[in-house]
Formats: sequence, C-alpha cells, structure tokens
Amino acid sequence: MTEPVKGPASYFPSIEKKYGRPIAEWKDLIRSSPLTKHSELVSWLKTEHGLGHGHATALVAHTLAEDSGD
Repeated sequence: MTEPVKGPASYFPSIEKKYGRPIAEWKDLIRSSPLTKHSELVSWLKTEHGLGHGHATALVAHTLAEDSGD
C-alpha cells in the first residue's frame, strides 16, 4: 500500500491544477530568482505570480529543503 504524501509536497497536485504549471517549472522559477530568503520568495510568488500563501509556502519550503539536502 502506498503511503500518502505528507508535508509541502501534498499541495503539489492542487498547485498544478489551480495554476496550470508543473511543479518543476515553479521550482525553476524559485531557483532562478535573485531572492534567497523563504519569506521574500513567498511574497514574490504571491505578488508576481498570484499564488496563495499556502501554495507559495509549500513550493518555497520544498525547493529550499531540496537544495539544502534536507
């Protein structure tokens, strides 16, 4: 039996459905941004790309954790 997805990644299906972009594309945008702090990236996604707070937070948290090796 497959374990349910937990944490930030649990938001990914709804993010793709609502905003019409694959998660890899969002991660590429985050990584290409000159911003580096979690809160700055979340604000940027909300302001520039129209994401909701929870979706932006999930994407940033997952991407930064992935990049740090956590």
